[in-house]
Amino acid sequence: MTREIRKILIANRGEIACRIIWTCKEMGIKTVAIHSEADRDALHVRFADEAVCVGGNPSAQSYLNIPAIISAAEITNVDAIHPGYGFLAESATFATICEDCNIKFIGPRAEVIAMMGDKVEARRTMQAAGVPILPGSPDPIESADEAAGLAREIGFPVIIKAAAGGGGRGMRIVRQESELKGSLETAQSEALAAFKNGAVYIERYIERPRHIEIQVIADEHGNCIHLGERECSIQRRHQKLLEEAPSPIITPEQRERMGSVAVDACKQIGYSNVGTFEFLLDEDGSFYFMEMNTRIQVEHPVTEMVTLADIVRNQIRIASGENLQYEQSDVRITGHSIECRINAEDPVKFTPSPGLITAFNIPGGPGVRVDTAAYPGYTVPPYYDSMIAKLIVHARTRELAIARMQRALDMMVVEGIKTTIPLHKKIMANEKFRSGDFSTKFMEETDLQVDN
Repeated sequence: MTREIRKILIANRGEIACRIIWTCKEMGIKTVAIHSEADRDALHVRFADEAVCVGGNPSAQSYLNIPAIISAAEITNVDAIHPGYGFLAESATFATICEDCNIKFIGPRAEVIAMMGDKVEARRTMQAAGVPILPGSPDPIESADEAAGLAREIGFPVIIKAAAGGGGRGMRIVRQESELKGSLETAQSEALAAFKNGAVYIERYIERPRHIEIQVIADEHGNCIHLGERECSIQRRHQKLLEEAPSPIITPEQRERMGSVAVDACKQIGYSNVGTFEFLLDEDGSFYFMEMNTRIQVEHPVTEMVTLADIVRNQIRIASGENLQYEQSDVRITGHSIECRINAEDPVKFTPSPGLITAFNIPGGPGVRVDTAAYPGYTVPPYYDSMIAKLIVHARTRELAIARMQRALDMMVVEGIKTTIPLHKKIMANEKFRSGDFSTKFMEETDLQVDN
């Protein structure tokens, strides 16, 4: 059964809110922007058909304020809510409340979000679905003695991870038993502070993995496809700096294997809408499930560039009850795409750099796309994520894509605040990166000599 979606409230801000508005305009769908006091002059507020202030500057008072968001949705009489990424995008509670209020949540079912949001439960579910997982604890670790026994069984090094979150918080690498008790307590404390849940688990640690993710799209009728992989190994403290598609090392056979595993798992758990399977790829070619993101990803544009798929359009069509518009055999990977996350940060210290943007020039030319909500005269607020733009390029080959990104970075001007543009220039010029010979340890192992 299909349902007509005529108006969507976007429960987010910044570039992803603008990105969703772009597709809604093409589809003839009205949009409602929510915003905090700090975002009154934001571009997503300007571009949406309607706008509602939902609270004060901190996220807890605005973009995480569920009662205010639902009230805004009811007042503006929307048919659906798109959560974007971050904030409430992976909140099973929010998804449930939306459905209870007869507002379509543009994402998977609440029970699936909850299942994948608990990393221990997700590991257990994926293992049952035939997805390779690393040896580790089947349940949250209760004591240091339990952790020590399991670590001896798995073999050091091991990694402690938060069951309820990610992004490097509540995570500790342990190389010997004497470090285990202290690392466990620290990880539990960090997890509790970050996610209000101190549960952690342990799994075997891979020293130099690649971080590879598979984009999946599934409708509400049991159909599912994948759109290939993204290479996400260039990270700092488990935070991605740039992504590319396809991966420079994945073979067509590996792509088919990883994609088939992800698609089969989606069908087994009844997944719908878009999602991303994140895998660790070992140096011997083995891959292991890390987590599943039940939302659109920051890095989705590189997949769009090499497949010509509009991932947001697919989300909305699926939420409308439509069948997938194409089959796996229709998916073609063409050329190469790279995305650099441009953050309002000191490129050396990685400290936030909020403030007034006095000059802002977006590069153009063949194969260049910029997703941003910044503009000259815009003040970057200190309350939210520091990303101000995503610079994306597409070219026939990876070599040409790197050259195109270098040119685009040279032509991108952001004045008044510090940004990570100088860091990205150094990465593009690095021989290890250019050759494709890197792992998630790239930033630790490479002295980039970035100028402030």
